[in-house]
Amino acid sequence: MIPVRGYSGHKVGVLGLGRSGLAAAKALAAGGAEALCWDDNENARDNAKSEGLTIHRFGAPADWQGVTSLIVSPGIPHLYPKPNPIIQAAWDQGVAVDNDIGLFFRSFATQAWDNFDVLPKIIAVTGSNGKSTTSALIHHILSDQNRPCQLGGNIGRGALDLEPAAEGGVVVLELSSYQLELARSLSPDIGIFLNLSADHLDRHGGLGGYFAAKRRLFAEGGPDRAIIGVDEAEGQYLANQMRETAGSGDPVIRISSGQKLAGKSGGMDWCVFARKGFLAEWRKGRQVASIDLRGMVGLPGVHNHQNACAAFAACRSLGLAPKAIEKSLASYPGLPHRSQVLGVKNGVTYVNDSKATNMESAAMAMNAFDSIRWIAGGQGKEGGIAGLAHCLARVSKAYLIGESAVEYSKQLGDTPFEICGTMARAVKAASDEAQSGDTVLLAPAAASFDQYESFETRGDDFTALVAAL
Repeated sequence: MIPVRGYSGHKVGVLGLGRSGLAAAKALAAGGAEALCWDDNENARDNAKSEGLTIHRFGAPADWQGVTSLIVSPGIPHLYPKPNPIIQAAWDQGVAVDNDIGLFFRSFATQAWDNFDVLPKIIAVTGSNGKSTTSALIHHILSDQNRPCQLGGNIGRGALDLEPAAEGGVVVLELSSYQLELARSLSPDIGIFLNLSADHLDRHGGLGGYFAAKRRLFAEGGPDRAIIGVDEAEGQYLANQMRETAGSGDPVIRISSGQKLAGKSGGMDWCVFARKGFLAEWRKGRQVASIDLRGMVGLPGVHNHQNACAAFAACRSLGLAPKAIEKSLASYPGLPHRSQVLGVKNGVTYVNDSKATNMESAAMAMNAFDSIRWIAGGQGKEGGIAGLAHCLARVSKAYLIGESAVEYSKQLGDTPFEICGTMARAVKAASDEAQSGDTVLLAPAAASFDQYESFETRGDDFTALVAAL
């Protein structure tokens, strides 16, 4: 745990008692603050009370007496579509609103750093797709190379639940737009922006607000090194904004999956890109490294090649050699539920991408494979799967589940389909009909909440059914 600094003797409200909220409350208490906790969910309140935390309802103005700050969990809206009533009350009472990420960046550096020969580093990763894989991949490479490192934020442990800084240690944080938008303090050593696609627009008041939240990591965080995906206009804009010197590109490393960046933007900058399965690093007008990604089972598809470029650039920024990074990339096993290859039977490959809850992420998974037996559906999102028409040539047949099954079937054009309803029926039908060379792919392009409590639970069900084969 990282004790929160600067709040000793203060009353601090904590709104939301999930993973990050509980960690924040405990870290505040460890730093000498009095944490006053609330969650609308009674079970969450009971859990916090069992952990020895103080439950405090924020209603009347008197309830705010002496409270100096309110720490808000990322799932609670503070601006759009409308502010949570407790956040509105905090504003009315003049109480500063922050989150656990802001507390982390205020508290991670301590006077003990004066005695370190090698200072700790923080790598912060954001983007619409690939954040978790990129963060986990960086952590895997560093661990494989015996570098002390921790992984947290929007993946694994809450930021304040991590261990205090150690000599030469690296913290890898996955940060969502929800976390970035509210944090009052941001100061990563290395910031990574992967990509941008329409998501969470109701929470940010549109695409511009969504990008503005991501941009805060760089515009206000001021990282020493900015690794920026330039396959969309927003990334190109951000890379240009962060560039300090014409030609050299410092302190930016541009990354891409599909573009040859060498020779662009003055030709003397630092860039890492992947084309046709090969990763290339260029610096000062010449190629300095090349890696064949095609046989790396844990990194299938073009989207994972972008993740590999980002992780490679981050580790190069920390001084790792290309050959060492290549070795560790090859041993990366992949994250559960994200293009996770479960196994092969009778020449049929089974892949779990339950995390593909929207069209963009489903398209990335589908474009990584050929001859697909596609399991899709669930709690559909606006637009359904109409935007996946360009991927359907890869699909031999679709097996549709969940409440969106009928709606999705109307958007498949001439692609054969079967309305299965449940995951068990879909897996059986797909496995019975699959031939050698096919891929049975779970990439739902829908939320899971009609049949499962989370995308993880959905992916676990698929995994168990495949294992039973």
